Amino acid sequence: MGTAKETTQRRGRGARERILAAADRLFAHQGITATGMEQVAEEAPVSKRTLYAHFRAKSDLVLAHLQALATSGKTLEGVLTLEELSPRERILRLFDQPTADGTSVRGCPFIDAAAEFPDPQNPIHAYAREQKLLMVRLVTALVAELGCAQPEALAEQLVTLADGAASRAMVLNQADYGRHARAAAQTLLEHALRRGELTGPAGR
Repeated sequence: MGTAKETTQRRGRGARERILAAADRLFAHQGITATGMEQVAEEAPVSKRTLYAHFRAKSDLVLAHLQALATSGKTLEGVLTLEELSPRERILRLFDQPTADGTSVRGCPFIDAAAEFPDPQNPIHAYAREQKLLMVRLVTALVAELGCAQPEALAEQLVTLADGAASRAMVLNQADYGRHARAAAQTLLEHALRRGELTGPAGR
């Protein structure tokens, strides 16, 4: 039998939020495919009936999990919309790697999800791809705002650095690994800004 607290939680409101929070913790620590629905229900805690009332299939839960991450502001893409930061600082924040629990480096959950569901036609893979395409569009807009030359090409270079750094930081479990890519990004930005000045109205 569960504790009184667990019983109250199972019967109380906010079950969907608890399910998503539990899924986030479990997916971050052990991966999506290794996490079963029963484990999510136990972690939430909710009954399996409640779990399936909110999410009819595991794929529905995974998509909701990714959508919640996308709107949380805690992903690589999230920092690009922080209006309190300058465009340059938003770009450089891409190289600060979030941790899953204060100790484990999470990396990019969209890359992780796409790797676990490699079929490009899978809705989970497709959603991850949408987020990575959004990422490059946001960076393109920021570098264009800075006045950099060839913003589309530069944005692709910067997001490639960011995604690569996030993946290596996760594999090596080094939260500060992004400093290497950050230094490269700064060089790319400075070079593009100089070229922008040369090819601007005064230099044409």
